[in-house]
Amino acid sequence: MAAALATCDMATVIEGVRSARGWSQGELARAAGYSQSWVSRVVNGQQSLTVDQIQDVAKRLGVPLHLLRFGGAPSAEGPAVLGPGRTKGVDLTRRRDFGRAVAAGALLTVGGRPEHADEAAVDESTAPALRTITSGQRRMDATSSARHLLPGAAAHVHLSEQMLMNARGTPFGSDLCAAASEASGFAAWLHTDQGSIEKARTHYRNAVFRARQARTRLLDVYMLGSLAAFEIDEAGSPELGLALVREAEHLLGRSAHPTARAWLSCTGALAHAGVGDGEAAARAIRRAEHEVDRPGNTDPPWPWVFAFDHTKVAGFRARVGVRLHRPDEARKAFEEARAQRPASAKQAALLQVELASVHLDSGEVEEAFRLARDALSTGLRFESRRLVSRVRSFRRAYQGPDARCVDDLDQRLGALVRGAGTG
Repeated sequence: MAAALATCDMATVIEGVRSARGWSQGELARAAGYSQSWVSRVVNGQQSLTVDQIQDVAKRLGVPLHLLRFGGAPSAEGPAVLGPGRTKGVDLTRRRDFGRAVAAGALLTVGGRPEHADEAAVDESTAPALRTITSGQRRMDATSSARHLLPGAAAHVHLSEQMLMNARGTPFGSDLCAAASEASGFAAWLHTDQGSIEKARTHYRNAVFRARQARTRLLDVYMLGSLAAFEIDEAGSPELGLALVREAEHLLGRSAHPTARAWLSCTGALAHAGVGDGEAAARAIRRAEHEVDRPGNTDPPWPWVFAFDHTKVAGFRARVGVRLHRPDEARKAFEEARAQRPASAKQAALLQVELASVHLDSGEVEEAFRLARDALSTGLRFESRRLVSRVRSFRRAYQGPDARCVDDLDQRLGALVRGAGTG
């Protein structure tokens, strides 16, 4: 089942649900909301499914969307179609790689119980102590290389999982699940910065799983939204990101804190922009602006650290404009977002690359490459593979004539290939 979920083999998933619940095929069809003949064709490998059908069936059968891997964006020929052994507009190689990662044992948990585990005692102070460590690591991320933080973060994930296993039979399991979720979420963030996409996804999935075990709604939503943002921005899967946002919004409800709702709406706007739906992206941004203006949007709820204000919404609006190739809108939004400097130099550099793309769309090549060059310098200083990769993508997008600024960036990137810095 792990392999079927990881490769989106819906025939195996559906048949597995039927078998586990002891249903007849007719009962399965009624639960899925489709005809028995349609279900029979799916199970027998004769019927492919669209992404919308996969999401619909998964929701009806209670299969969590964050456990499914949808693959890449739809091709220009039409919507992605997924069925046993065949896809349309989906990268099979990526799905196989992801399947191997999940099959390796990360479907439910990152940590494992050693044969002779140290049965350290847990009490009411254990979970707060673990969360304090994660908070300290997060603060260090603003000024430190993710490569230097990763060994400690990985060890902390293992420790958190170990303490959780030691808590069996105690009343502290829920709090320790939340602590383990936060530890995995931060490890995922660091792996993302280092370009380890599959390891990051593994940790994000574990963060969602542990948050769900903790039965802490806001943490569950936060980790689902973080996984969605990862799929949109880093994995190039805006459809999957959008599905995760919708799941998180449903879980969050209408009466939640404005910070959570505004953040999720902005994440959804990026997903809509990623699939080219400008109208839906604009509606999501307007919803975020409405949430920002709601009374009570002051102190953010845990696990959010900062309240969401109009400056942050402007930053998302700018990124939406970049993805939709609307340079005038993006430039105006970037000007609004500059009123508040990002919390870290790495985040500021990521926005610089986005702004560089705006200048490129406007034909301002020299300014675009200056911003990209500065972002690359920050990426090298912090050994951030994600930043370097973003600059490389920016360079590949430029198909114009040679210029001194272009040659300068090419030389810097070429030095990385030759082993002179972060590659």
